[in-house]
Amino acid sequence: MSDNYSDIYDEFSIEALSRLMAEGELSSATLVDYYIDRIGRIDGTRQATPDFAPGQASRHGPRLNSVLHLNKAAREIADGLDVERARGAVRGPLHGIPVLLKGNIDTGDAMPTTAGSLALKGRLAAEDASLVARLRAAGAVILGKTNLSEWANFRATHSSSGWSSEGGQTKNPYALDRNPSGSSSGSAVAVSANLCAVAVGTETDGSIISPSSVNGIVGIKPTVGAVSAQGIVPLSFSQDTAGPMARTVRDAALLLAAMAEPGTMTGIFSPAGAKPRDLRGIRLGVARNFCGVLPDVDKAFEEALRALRDLGAETVEMKLETEAGFDEAELEVMLYEFRHDIKEYLARGRRDAGAAAMRDLDDLIAFNRSRAADVMPWFGQDLFEMAATKGGLDDEAYLKARALCASASRERGIDAALASDRLDAILAPSGSPAWKTDHVLGDHYMGGGCTSLPAAAGYPHLTLPSGFIHGLPVGLSVFGIKYSEATLVRIASAFELATKVRRPPLFKASAD
Repeated sequence: MSDNYSDIYDEFSIEALSRLMAEGELSSATLVDYYIDRIGRIDGTRQATPDFAPGQASRHGPRLNSVLHLNKAAREIADGLDVERARGAVRGPLHGIPVLLKGNIDTGDAMPTTAGSLALKGRLAAEDASLVARLRAAGAVILGKTNLSEWANFRATHSSSGWSSEGGQTKNPYALDRNPSGSSSGSAVAVSANLCAVAVGTETDGSIISPSSVNGIVGIKPTVGAVSAQGIVPLSFSQDTAGPMARTVRDAALLLAAMAEPGTMTGIFSPAGAKPRDLRGIRLGVARNFCGVLPDVDKAFEEALRALRDLGAETVEMKLETEAGFDEAELEVMLYEFRHDIKEYLARGRRDAGAAAMRDLDDLIAFNRSRAADVMPWFGQDLFEMAATKGGLDDEAYLKARALCASASRERGIDAALASDRLDAILAPSGSPAWKTDHVLGDHYMGGGCTSLPAAAGYPHLTLPSGFIHGLPVGLSVFGIKYSEATLVRIASAFELATKVRRPPLFKASAD
């Protein structure tokens, strides 16, 4: 294994790994060992074991801090799946493939589900989240859990993405002083740095799309409800969803198909080996109101548009702006739903020795105050405190805010835009390149901002690599109506195969 951390299975797709397994040249157990070793050298301690402490110093590695917990049973599970394969019983494309989960997704095993918070340290779930049960049934090996922006970036308004009180600060693998964005920070970084085959993130508004974009990978936020949110630490039940994060569009589609509810992802990917289809007959809206902030982002977007036109797609100039009061209404919905849902979620946990007894939002706020030096060294909990003042879900303020969000994002938003110009999907830059991590001032978002309408609508949104700015990746966003994932994947697959933008990170200290 070389000094620049480029290893034998870097950038291998799910199908390439599966082919090696089918030919007897690789086992799932060997692949698990490979990723655990790589996590140890690049992410944490050099001699990684399932008991390694996240953030332990590595003598030589960049210490990305993207993995919170490793699954002690991963090797045993992989051995069992290898025995199944030897008997000719292959469950599907994910058989034996190691997958990392965001640290706010329940697993009914020895790994805690903490949302990155010390308030939930050691807290074990009673059972697998629905999506985890589906992944296990599909033959995936749950390798571990990843770091995240604490509480899915919903504790404070001036937080630093990728930081949690349990796991510390996750680093961007393209430039270690840059931010990984969030809140699915660790999942994005682990995929980009080849610490796993694929990973699962979650999104309420931007938490899959933004970290996927700045870490140079593919992310899909599916239609809300297509993937069950049961067993995910809640933020907003009207917008929460899990989604795949991968190095290729096809890998993301394969992962999504495995964890989605039956019948929701029909036709999401073409048969293996199929010729890439052109995009003739596809009409794409170009949402110009998300441009004009950073010239280099606009340039990358224009180059992406040219590539799509060369594939036969027709582009239509348009704007997709939010209505007055939309942003305030979306936050209001989140505040109400978080206060309501977190109490129900906390009631379902196992009471384990050493884990603090957290019953509701008031308990979380009190814990954070009591451990402020550890939990709030950089930013506070103003969002928690705002949520604690809200009433029930029958409050007029909540009902009015949710109605505005739904109508502004759907009927008067994405639905109207697609119908008026007979569009198949809408395009926009996914956002700016990664900013420098700043624990004092918080995140410095610039440009993009196209996540809120599809998030509030509950509609699918896909990002994939579209260019580099001073060595930092930026993404192209494609989003559309409910259950249009197959169309988005078709567009993204054609673009990916035509442009081949993705390149692995080199763990530089700073940007070019």
